[in-house]
Amino acid sequence: MSVATSYEFLDKVIHATPDGEEIRKCLQCGTCSGVCPYGFAMEYPPRSLIAALRADDFHGVLESDTIWLCVSCFACASVCPVKIPLTRGLLATLKTEMLVGGSIPQELQTALGNSRRYGNSLGESPRKRADWTKDFTVPVPVLAAHKKPVDVLWFVGDYGSYHPRVQQVTRALAKLLFVLDVKFGILGAEENSDGDTQAFTGEWGLFELLARKNTQAMLKYQFAEILTADPHAFNALKHEYPRLGLDRPVKHYAQFLTEHFERLRPLLQNRGPQRVTYHDPCYLGRANDNNLYEEPRQLLRAIPGLDLVEMSHNRALSICCGGGGGGMWLDGFSWEKAHARTTEWRVKEALAAGAQVLAVACPYETPRFEDAVKSTGNEGKLKVKDIVELLVEAVFG
Repeated sequence: MSVATSYEFLDKVIHATPDGEEIRKCLQCGTCSGVCPYGFAMEYPPRSLIAALRADDFHGVLESDTIWLCVSCFACASVCPVKIPLTRGLLATLKTEMLVGGSIPQELQTALGNSRRYGNSLGESPRKRADWTKDFTVPVPVLAAHKKPVDVLWFVGDYGSYHPRVQQVTRALAKLLFVLDVKFGILGAEENSDGDTQAFTGEWGLFELLARKNTQAMLKYQFAEILTADPHAFNALKHEYPRLGLDRPVKHYAQFLTEHFERLRPLLQNRGPQRVTYHDPCYLGRANDNNLYEEPRQLLRAIPGLDLVEMSHNRALSICCGGGGGGMWLDGFSWEKAHARTTEWRVKEALAAGAQVLAVACPYETPRFEDAVKSTGNEGKLKVKDIVELLVEAVFG
């Protein structure tokens, strides 16, 4: 149900997160708006939004559609001096109100409709979710057919399952799990979108639907921990799914592989020198208290012949790829409003650091950054590879 006044909306924000009451402590310092990657193009970046609510101008807020530029990167929340949960509380709640009011870009509406109908934002058949395993040299057990306990349930995710470029990363991770003799299995057709990005578009009802389906599917099987290559799935599985009854350890592959580091390291061979820089995904860093900044770098430094260099914005200051919070499905809208792409800024930073390879650790990023390499006219100057692809190259050549 939509709200009518600023005070009713603020009450919703306060109850959206455990620390929601902190919004009353806003100092109007403007740090949040200054660090927002699209703050320059938003009519109501976080500071201005809070000021408008205090002035009881909620009607004016609802008339603007630039909230859809928010990519839920947690940059604003991470720098707030009084720790207001801006991303999870204020901004996601405003998106919910916009959805209820029917103010939603068509690109986003299509992705959410696909998620509800097919269980994935790409609109692919659920029956094809495990098709990436066909004609593949490594055995990938689907748990419904495997009928045995496994140590690791691998949550593959939408882009890892369906996107042709990201499927290459998925197969690379399968090779690493196989060579490390990890007993794993996947859900296949029983898997649905993790729902995290849908939630941060304000569609928490859709998130609940997808998350409950995944929870019911996973609890049918015996496993010790959950593995994923997707930081967004990592975020949802770790922080939201436990309240739905799924209480198992959840690890991004960067954590998992560093735990198996002593077995992995002897397999890595020098395949020639390469200068690599690493892009920190928002949902491995700012969005999570784990702050997974060093594990990916440890894996990269272990590759013989690899020279790791840093971009000017790294770790907690990393610039978002623009895919979170629905941004993955709003490229047309974002370009129309901002005439800028964060992926292009990142490609230029990587080249300025002298990198030959931009390493990533999120399924949204490989295709997004490859498109940015082309759109900036830098084809042949910079390659984009997931960390697991670099590891597989070092192991298998």
